[in-house]
Amino acid sequence: MYQDKLMQESIQKVEAARAENIKLDPRRMTAEEKEKLLATYHPDYKQDEFRVLEVGPNKGEKVPTELAALLQANSRVAGLNLDLTKCDYETDVLIIGAGGAGCSAAIEAHNAGAKVTIVTKLRMGDANTMMAEGGIQAADKPNDSPAQHFLDAFGGGHFAAQKDLLYKLVTEAPDAIKWLSDLGVEFDKTADGTMVTTHGGGTSRKRMHAAKDYSGAEIMRTLRDEVLNRDITVVDFTSAIELIKDENGKCAGAVLMNMETKQILIAKAKTVVIATGGAGRLHYQGFPTSNHYGATADGLVLGYRAGARLLYADTLQYHPTGAAFPAQIFGALVTEKVRSLGAMLINAHGEAFMNPLETRDVSAASIIRECSDRGNGVKTPEGYAVWLDTPMIELKNGEGTIEKRIPAMMRMFGKYGIDIRKEPILIYPTLHYQNGGLKITADGQSDIENLFVAGEAVGGIHGRNRLMGNSLLDIIVFGRNAGKSASAKAKTVAMPEKLTLKHVEEFAAECEKAGIKSDIVSPKLLPDYARKA
Repeated sequence: MYQDKLMQESIQKVEAARAENIKLDPRRMTAEEKEKLLATYHPDYKQDEFRVLEVGPNKGEKVPTELAALLQANSRVAGLNLDLTKCDYETDVLIIGAGGAGCSAAIEAHNAGAKVTIVTKLRMGDANTMMAEGGIQAADKPNDSPAQHFLDAFGGGHFAAQKDLLYKLVTEAPDAIKWLSDLGVEFDKTADGTMVTTHGGGTSRKRMHAAKDYSGAEIMRTLRDEVLNRDITVVDFTSAIELIKDENGKCAGAVLMNMETKQILIAKAKTVVIATGGAGRLHYQGFPTSNHYGATADGLVLGYRAGARLLYADTLQYHPTGAAFPAQIFGALVTEKVRSLGAMLINAHGEAFMNPLETRDVSAASIIRECSDRGNGVKTPEGYAVWLDTPMIELKNGEGTIEKRIPAMMRMFGKYGIDIRKEPILIYPTLHYQNGGLKITADGQSDIENLFVAGEAVGGIHGRNRLMGNSLLDIIVFGRNAGKSASAKAKTVAMPEKLTLKHVEEFAAECEKAGIKSDIVSPKLLPDYARKA
């Protein structure tokens, strides 16, 4: 597949240097080196790519330009003559989103006896959970502990994580693994039933549990089946386009829109859970993305317009290893597990230029530096890239390791004539994870009473950078948390009687007063890839 002459010449250099590179253990960067590198090359530090919000609870703070445009845009309900007295759905717990967090919340709320309704703009399981590959962290081995897990994650997130949330994440991780296993997730195990665990970038212990490199898909399969087996109401191809409040300012439901017919529906609820996922399909700074088609930051827009505060919305995770060639899979995730199994990052001249298990932000910035200022990138149709030397895996671990441990990667590249057992692959950072999101308390509640948040729509769990395996963990821990909390709260409140969208009108008035004029409507719902004339 590598027919380009320059690529072939570069591969020859990689192959010639492999015997020496495989012996290397590149030193880790010092804290000072990391800070300088990030400040110079990481996309989060490009000041001209951010905009200061002029209205709302985070007024005066910066967010990505693309997100600011949506947060300060026009509501989809503007100009609609809605009758909020006529409800199409009435439920105890309304869950917006049907990925891993939403389904986990639904299962736990159902366990508590609540009437649960899930609405999702695509299908159940059409979510970033399905795209996750490498694994899920949990300190459940004798040589590990939640305390060590906390230290790794806190440091990896630049000491910015909300400590109560991170404490909950790491201390409830072992139970999350057991819960998933009991539901039927088929984690990798040895012959005696012991969980197989590996390292991830920034981890000091092997605590990554996986189902080959289909981890997210296997977890989502299991959660989806559990929701279906319980006969929980699922309304698919239906988006939440605005939150509804009661006369006391508490969250009381949502305005829904059928994605096919555009019919407007009203859902009334005692409590609401936002589990809408990430923002990769906004393509911040023009980056490709590993995210699912529906990842357009809807939950952030809904919550913000209703008055919920955002936390760390100015920080995104660019996964260091997105596929850079061929063009058909540009931006697709190449799991960090490839590096944890022994593949090294190599430049166009065959040189190993960094430790392959640095944290994701440091790794991404290192690759960007190699391809820009240092001029050591490999030219591709989409720009520049570096090599991930996958043949090293079997040289280190034995023949058959790739097919056994990362079969999805082997298949993805094999479709295009690239055998990753024999040839290296080209990678470049891809927009992967929304570090920031809606601020929550330890019970999962936002600034708005009766509005809970779970999954990637939450900000603060990971700080300003996330370690591998902690996202699949947080959708389980905080999805279950939101389900338990929302159902418990639903038992203490009456079904709201008077519904209102006054907050939408007030937000629009605030925008007008600030002189904001926009022809954009939000939430975005789906990316726009139509060719422009």
